[in-house]
Amino acid sequence: MNFSFEQGPIRPPSEAKSLLIRATRNCPWNKCAFCHTYRDTKFSIRSVEEIKEDIQKAKDIADQIREISWKNGEGGKISELVLSIIYNSGGVYDDSFRSIAAWLYFGGESVFIQDANSIIMKTDDLVEVLSFIGEKFPGVKRITSYCRSKTASRKSVEEFKRLRDAGLTRIHIGMETGYDPLLNFIKKGVTAAEHIEGGRRIRESGISLSEYVIPGLGGDRWSKEHAEETAKVLNQINPQFIRLRSLQVRRDTDLYEMRKRGEFRSIGDEDVLREIKLFIENLDGIESTIVSDHILNLLEELEGTLPEDKEKLLAIIDRYFSLSDEERLVYRLGRRKGVYRRLDDLSDTGMYLRLKNVVEQYQAKDKSRMDRDLYRIMHNFI
Repeated sequence: MNFSFEQGPIRPPSEAKSLLIRATRNCPWNKCAFCHTYRDTKFSIRSVEEIKEDIQKAKDIADQIREISWKNGEGGKISELVLSIIYNSGGVYDDSFRSIAAWLYFGGESVFIQDANSIIMKTDDLVEVLSFIGEKFPGVKRITSYCRSKTASRKSVEEFKRLRDAGLTRIHIGMETGYDPLLNFIKKGVTAAEHIEGGRRIRESGISLSEYVIPGLGGDRWSKEHAEETAKVLNQINPQFIRLRSLQVRRDTDLYEMRKRGEFRSIGDEDVLREIKLFIENLDGIESTIVSDHILNLLEELEGTLPEDKEKLLAIIDRYFSLSDEERLVYRLGRRKGVYRRLDDLSDTGMYLRLKNVVEQYQAKDKSRMDRDLYRIMHNFI
């Protein structure tokens, strides 16, 4: 019997420990200038029957993994021993088995509905899928999905409440920016007003909302407007989470071609950080949690809940800029190489001296090469 089930290409970083259930394939819009994920693909909605078959397969795999646990004296617990058996099986167990094993190991309590905009499904159909997940996995406590603001602005609050009652707990929206000229430039296919309307409907329904912002997306032309207008839009939504995803221009995107033609000019790490500071300064009257949980962000430690942590967040940015030129270069190199996660990591003298030596080598030969190499490192992260 084939127990493999279909999974899509991406999920939010915060859903790393979630079971992935693919309800739709690819993206119904698929025109955003900065995005490469669904390039040259066609969008489709899977049938409810097909989705439920995958959920059942996931349940059958979970049952088999628990049997493996019992047979190896682990009492049904998905331990490191069980993981080792499955991951080192020499091909006996496929990716579906490995993904379910990892999911159970981390608690088996969250599910992410793929792909880019599964909320576009008919509400009745999605309710049926959500209910089936709850039936097969009663231990699941959180079910989340991506949604476009355009789609959210067209769903009624009552429809979102039905999805909430069926088990949907959180929606992730790629806002990117709240500045209309920039939304048009990046071909987002949505307006600031639709961002606000869609976000408010989700919030009113009682579903948790996570909005994603791309610092640096305005380039050197619209950095200020991007920061200020995006903050204004979020002030009118008050989402539970605001997640920062600093821009990295992929080669296989329209934005890359636009930059080659001189229509877009990127800004560097420190200008992006100045933009983030302006953005945070303009957030007002909301109780959102700001999260910087992505490797592309220079300061991962920028996390806190408004309004009480606003000054703390700004102080972190000020602390970075209070460092010497050498310290900032060392930190940037350490961050991009994955050895620094917080400014306090600079206190590791041994690591600092090793990174300082690398910086000095760059400065002795070609100062501009360091920026180019850091760009290449970041490009490999996405």
